[in-house]
Amino acid sequence: MRFLLFALLTPHVAQQEPPLQELLGYRNNKVIPVVIEKQVLTALAHYPELKDTRIRFIFTRKLKSSVMAARPVIGSLFKKRKKRTYDILINPVFKLEHSFETIRQIPDSVLIGWIGHELGHIMDYEGRSTWGLMGFGISYWLSKKYIRKAERVADSFAVNRGMGDYLLATKSFILDHTDLPQAYKDKIAALYLSPDDIVELVAELEKEDEGKKDEILAEEEEVVREAEAELKEHPPTS
Repeated sequence: MRFLLFALLTPHVAQQEPPLQELLGYRNNKVIPVVIEKQVLTALAHYPELKDTRIRFIFTRKLKSSVMAARPVIGSLFKKRKKRTYDILINPVFKLEHSFETIRQIPDSVLIGWIGHELGHIMDYEGRSTWGLMGFGISYWLSKKYIRKAERVADSFAVNRGMGDYLLATKSFILDHTDLPQAYKDKIAALYLSPDDIVELVAELEKEDEGKKDEILAEEEEVVREAEAELKEHPPTS
């Protein structure tokens, strides 16, 4: 069923992508590899709040258990918030069970959804103080429960920015890819919103007015605060 959704959805979202010329305004304060520039700018267009935010999209083979990861640049955390810099690290090669697949082989809609999720993390980071970000990093490292909540907050930011179709394409691509390692699929299924969750969230948002959307965003922030409070009261044991 998810594969059918992905097959139907991919051409649909591709038709909605604006031409590159309309997206160039989102390059401000960004470092973007040329090979994925249009996909990155398409995702950024859903986050006008990040238009002037300093973000570097960096290809690296050092990511072992993830395809992408959004991280604040540590040195920038001690500057004013508007001068922070964030890195979105991207592994240009997907390790499959018996082969490899490059970033060029990933459908545009899937790549846009992946990037949109990472931009959701940056939206989350932007709302945190320096100490809050440090606490986030420690909690993310120590607690799987915290990881799950943080990843779902990032997904929710993306859905709230109108990226539900792209996220659905990404999740369906991962979960239905016959050659991706099962351990990676299990990780995605356990920690992130499922395709059904995304469809449900999109449907809910379509029924709500702008005021309700703000309320949902506030609830997302509360989820993170609750997780932080829980970790302070009951720190995980190693």
